[in-house]
Amino acid sequence: MRRLIPALALGLAFIAGSASAASFDCRKARTADEKAICAERALNDKDVRMNELYGINKRTLAMGGRGALMDQQQEWLNDRRKCGANKACLNRAYDRRLADLEKGMERIYSNGPF
Repeated sequence: MRRLIPALALGLAFIAGSASAASFDCRKARTADEKAICAERALNDKDVRMNELYGINKRTLAMGGRGALMDQQQEWLNDRRKCGANKACLNRAYDRRLADLEKGMERIYSNGPF
């Protein structure tokens, strides 16, 4: 019984943690792209990374730059939605967006050290 409780707790934590990707709640996924992201661990991981980088970039930009970044993100989300459930298309979309957001991180790193 003692071994069962930690295993059960670990299993419940995994289930609770897998209920949402970083940028949206998988329990509320409606579109084909959102459902595909929730069903595929690699896409979910890319979504988590994209959301982290987007948040960091957003917090470190001045107001005008922040608005431009938010517009770019909305445009990217619209493009991502066009992929539907096509995992190859979704992977390419995430790879492009992650590369763009990494460029923003280079701007932040160049202002260091922190």
